[in-house]
Amino acid sequence: MKVGVLALQGAVAEHMKIIEMAGEKAVAVKKVEQLEEIDGIIVPGGESTTIGKLMKKYGFDTALKDFSDQRKPIFGTCAGLIILAKEINGTKDSHLGLMDILVERNAFGRQRESFEVDLEIEGVADNFRAVFIRAPYIMDVKENVGILSIYNGKIVAARQEHLLASAFHPELTDDPRMHKYFIEMIREYKSQRD
Repeated sequence: MKVGVLALQGAVAEHMKIIEMAGEKAVAVKKVEQLEEIDGIIVPGGESTTIGKLMKKYGFDTALKDFSDQRKPIFGTCAGLIILAKEINGTKDSHLGLMDILVERNAFGRQRESFEVDLEIEGVADNFRAVFIRAPYIMDVKENVGILSIYNGKIVAARQEHLLASAFHPELTDDPRMHKYFIEMIREYKSQRD
């Protein structure tokens, strides 16, 4: 099984390291054609506006929608969560618009207000060390979206079928459990397609 990391901007190497730690092959995805070779993809943190522009420039905006239409899992972390969202508070535009969530950008403050906290994440862990850096949060979800984790009354992780999103950076720890959860999602959807 091959797990891709969208390599346009952000913590690509860190995600790849954790995927390998979780026992799977990681692929840095720089070209649309590479989507054919992989079974699931992570859209990493970074700057959502920049990632969005680069996705359009290189054709990933439509290619990732097709990828999702094939029920291939996508995991968005931090800025990646914003990329997946159907609605971004304060703007009419969205990027991929795949996940039935409304998000608030930079919701936990600026870079210097970054923090770490132990979270309970349904199906993953009851003590996952989560790193929040200029993190968004999910303001609202439709009924088809499962809430996986809440911090201070704010939704910070959710799943909708083959789509997974976290407001934090699971790749900035040495804990592979969130990535293992995503890998299990890929297995589940791969077996349905095969």
